[in-house]
Amino acid sequence: MQRRTFLTTGTGFAASAVFPRFAIGKPGPSANGKLNVAFVGSGGWIARQPYEQGCREENLVAFCDVDRNLCAENMKNWRTTQPFYDDFRVMFDKMHKDIDAVVISTPDHTHFAATLAAMERGIHVYTQKPLTHNIWQARTLLKAKERYKVVTQMGNQGHAGQGIRQSVEAIRAGVIGEVSQVFCRNSGPEMGGTHFANPAVMPPPTVAVPDGLAWDLWLGPAAKRDFYADYLPKKWRSFYDFGLGMLGDWGCHTFDTPVWALDLDPPTVVESIRREKSLDGVIPAASHIRFHFPAKGNRGPVVLDWFDGPQDWTQVGRIDKFGADHAADLGQACWMVGTKGLLGCGTHAGTPVILPVELRAEWKEKPPAETFPRVEGGPFREWLRAIKGEGPEPGSNFTYSARLTEIILLGVLAQRFNTRIEWDAQAARITNHPELNAFVKEPAREGWQAGEDLWKQS
Repeated sequence: MQRRTFLTTGTGFAASAVFPRFAIGKPGPSANGKLNVAFVGSGGWIARQPYEQGCREENLVAFCDVDRNLCAENMKNWRTTQPFYDDFRVMFDKMHKDIDAVVISTPDHTHFAATLAAMERGIHVYTQKPLTHNIWQARTLLKAKERYKVVTQMGNQGHAGQGIRQSVEAIRAGVIGEVSQVFCRNSGPEMGGTHFANPAVMPPPTVAVPDGLAWDLWLGPAAKRDFYADYLPKKWRSFYDFGLGMLGDWGCHTFDTPVWALDLDPPTVVESIRREKSLDGVIPAASHIRFHFPAKGNRGPVVLDWFDGPQDWTQVGRIDKFGADHAADLGQACWMVGTKGLLGCGTHAGTPVILPVELRAEWKEKPPAETFPRVEGGPFREWLRAIKGEGPEPGSNFTYSARLTEIILLGVLAQRFNTRIEWDAQAARITNHPELNAFVKEPAREGWQAGEDLWKQS
């Protein structure tokens, strides 16, 4: 494929609206009419997922990963002879004219650098959740979307599903009445299996860097440090310098339904109600974080409580007027509480559960009108179709997902420092703990700074 010109779009709409169609704006398609797709992060299931769910139907032209051992199985099974890089900056410099779209599947702390580098070169991006590691990065990627006009998508897969659309339509049709309270939960790190492992001491014990791992490139914008065996392949999520804990890992899934259904903007206050002690820089075994969202339009204020890890559910509270505990007994990851009933959904959204049973029967007999287009084939095909001009803008495009990510990141800061955060969204500042603004925009190592020009010219 030849280098594309930038996309042109019609009027932009919120994520809850019907999206405008895109024109790919290319001089001409490839000989087989397919997109040229690259992967940044090419090992394990996180790369197999996009490969198996749409990308292998396109032209795969380049792969990048800092850990060649982790990628070996995928590269063998995919029988690829395409170029392989350990530095995405080198890949984009050499091949940007031959890349139409890229899937970013790196650890959280390098999402921003890889995504912005692609967008600056007019490459369409699919970035795994959470979109960024700090709030300034999320807002910068939104500015980049507005400037570069590429097709964007964050990988909270449930957003492309049928179930979340049923939930949003039910909430907005008033099936459970006015909603003012939301409960979300997930297991703690002790249930995280291969994804979490808190060390016994900080800094953790170091070992030699294994062969095949470009450790300095893995660190990317983070400060230099020695290698710790449990960082890889997935347990970096336990460390705030690289990951964002249970809330960062799962919040972009579990909060998706209430954020979309209730059109939630960033909260004005987030407070840590309970937090288990942890080593400095390491996530806790359990926490309870409360988000306060302001009223908007015809909706009143909303309070959202997030729980991860073991909880004394008898102290959390019951929704007795509807005859049921929230997530504790009913197994749903999210419950929205209305004046007429409850709507529950799973970790990745999924089919809604409505209580009481009489209200559920009424909903099933006369469901609300389908006001949102359904997605066929999942989020990767949704993204690829939009690039080709064969479908609307993806639902979890950066206009929506940057806002969702900002909400999650505010919760992570309240959890990390076990405090109350008062947030001025317009100024993008924490007003009651100004020292924490250093984490709203984190420093990046020399050679990894990016995005400043988007702010200077806006």
